Amino acid sequence: MSSIPAAERYTLTDWRRWEGDWELIDGQPLAMAPSPAVSHQSVSFALALMLGEQLRGCPECQALFETDVEFGEDTVVRPDVLVICFAPQGERLTRAPSLIAEVVSPESARRDEHTKFALYAEEGVGHYLLLYPQQRKVKAYHLHEGRYVKSGDFHAERHRIDLGPCALQLDCSQLWVRL
Repeated sequence: MSSIPAAERYTLTDWRRWEGDWELIDGQPLAMAPSPAVSHQSVSFALALMLGEQLRGCPECQALFETDVEFGEDTVVRPDVLVICFAPQGERLTRAPSLIAEVVSPESARRDEHTKFALYAEEGVGHYLLLYPQQRKVKAYHLHEGRYVKSGDFHAERHRIDLGPCALQLDCSQLWVRL
């Protein structure tokens, strides 16, 4: 018998009973930071407003803010901002969004740049944005043949994102206005 304890795995059923804010990736619980910093919230909110305003005329797509996405029985995440181009079935998201954006902090960098990067590609999220408030930079990726390809690093430029039914013009200069 091995002296190494087996890692416990949890499900959405377990996750729904937990107190506090948690994400669950491949059955492993990950505690969320207590509350986002002001710069984090400022950038997240600016992005959500920008995307929401641009999608106002698109009947198929909508921007959402800090909404749980259930990718399976053992995986649920809460991206900072996301765009869906489908009508949700009920009150829970169980399909991959078209776009996910995460505001990266030193505490979340490993999870956002590695764990979620791989997860979102595997789940078929078409576009992934990593926003770095301190550097005033957006790293943009798009899914190509199951892998993320970098579209570029953007500071004050505009970046076009084609969602299929709609297109977005991400004006990166507007994300940092309140920093």
